[in-house]
Amino acid sequence: MNQDWRAGLSDGWATLHRALAPLRDRDLDEIQLQVYKHSFNFANLGTAAHLIEEFERRDDHDTLDYRLSGEIVSNWLVESLRELDEDVRRYSAGTTGLNQRSLILIRDICDPNRLNPVHDLLERLDGNIPWDTIDSEKDAMRASVRKFSDDVVVPAAEHIHRKDQMIPAEILDGVRDLGCFGFSVPNEYGGLKPGDGEDTTGMVVVTEELSRGSLGAAGSLITRPEIMVRALLEGGTEEQRRRWLPGLAAGDPLCAVSVTEPNTGSDVASVALNARKTEGGWLLNGEKTWCTFAGKAGLILVLARTDREAMPPHRGLSLFVIEKPSTDDHEFTVKSEGGGTMTGKAIPTLGYRGMHSFSMHYDDYYVPNDALVGEDAGLNRGFYYTMRGFSGGRLQTAARAVGLMQAAFEAAYSYAGDRVVFSKAIRAYPLTRAKLVNMMTSIVAIRRYSYAVATLMDRGEGQLEASLVKLIACRAAEWVTREALQIHGGMGYAEESPVSRYFVDARVLSIFEGAEETLALKVVGRALFDEIEKRVSG
Repeated sequence: MNQDWRAGLSDGWATLHRALAPLRDRDLDEIQLQVYKHSFNFANLGTAAHLIEEFERRDDHDTLDYRLSGEIVSNWLVESLRELDEDVRRYSAGTTGLNQRSLILIRDICDPNRLNPVHDLLERLDGNIPWDTIDSEKDAMRASVRKFSDDVVVPAAEHIHRKDQMIPAEILDGVRDLGCFGFSVPNEYGGLKPGDGEDTTGMVVVTEELSRGSLGAAGSLITRPEIMVRALLEGGTEEQRRRWLPGLAAGDPLCAVSVTEPNTGSDVASVALNARKTEGGWLLNGEKTWCTFAGKAGLILVLARTDREAMPPHRGLSLFVIEKPSTDDHEFTVKSEGGGTMTGKAIPTLGYRGMHSFSMHYDDYYVPNDALVGEDAGLNRGFYYTMRGFSGGRLQTAARAVGLMQAAFEAAYSYAGDRVVFSKAIRAYPLTRAKLVNMMTSIVAIRRYSYAVATLMDRGEGQLEASLVKLIACRAAEWVTREALQIHGGMGYAEESPVSRYFVDARVLSIFEGAEETLALKVVGRALFDEIEKRVSG
């Protein structure tokens, strides 16, 4: 089977290369549909390549886990090939699709008769889909955070969601006690980051487990510190690092990141909120939106325009750190000691409740010179400092998606065994079994790829891969939570069922930390042609 996998993967890369070749010199905006589709194909094949390489290194050949993992590799690969072949034939006129050998592989592995035996393997593991042992430290970390999520987060999650409440102290204090806020902060500033490297994998594991408890009430707590810390490490003065990093590592104060504006969305370079120089500091004027956790936060990292004439526009942006009182209220007003006001109002949302996302307005709001990240040396460098943190945020979003999918799968698997329809548990029916197998495939494949990307980022690489794994993780989360709700039937649509919350929470993942379209067209799209060339020639 491994030879078939390798042959299919090679054919997939060659097919994608043929589809992209006629488009190489075109303006990306003229071929958005093709680039969008093929960015996903690239991400799917990249994940398949990692799964195959990882599986070939295993030596536990006699275990159930090994057998089930092999089925997961097969399922992910053939679904990636099937989607690629369909997209090429539909969107790349005149380009040939997969070869006959690959089509036979798809036919054989997609045979419905295969799915029952695969589900039987899953059932023999009592629905416990394969978990990767990373190392003893990470495994212990996962166990601690999972216990906390089960004991503290899960019991509070439904109330927080239905009543649109702020995350309660018992969750925030628990995350602080576990040290989760300090992953990206170096040891010398009170954090957990080793002096000679990164621990991105630990951050991914923790995010995944917190999100399994609740995306809105726990899973996103360490994303904003990640972005803010990396910006300070990249551009902050030593005095600024010592002033803010220890508190961020301890989760006191909490922080928010304010980049998005009503008319810019994911187009960070077009930020218009104005910062005008004044005696001893700056005056901020303008609006921001979707500033998550702005009320509870004691620090807000704000991206503002300090040079309106800069060309290209992203060279005229700077970052400011604003200190403010924390509040649980849905609206707040803060007056600066130097004059002016900052107001925030929580935006009612479909899901992802607990942290609240705010629309913000700055009216001649004064901030001192030492609030400018990097001070004089950081002027007009804010775009670059912000981007430094976003790649980590994208990988964290993939981890959030995996945790959410895991929770949805566990609920669906359990309910499908308990719910009896026409004298049989619905888990006994082939359609339900196929759904569970496919849900499992997405979860394990994306989890394993996210760990691989974390390893790359620990080496200072993986910026593109972080965008790729976010693309596929967020789309998969929408599908997995949808299927979990569907398996529950009418009960899934009722608010009393957690899967209804999983479903609405999943929908936000493809929007924040870089909207799906922006990642596919502007980030992955720019690298796509050269990366595929490397894959084929290499």
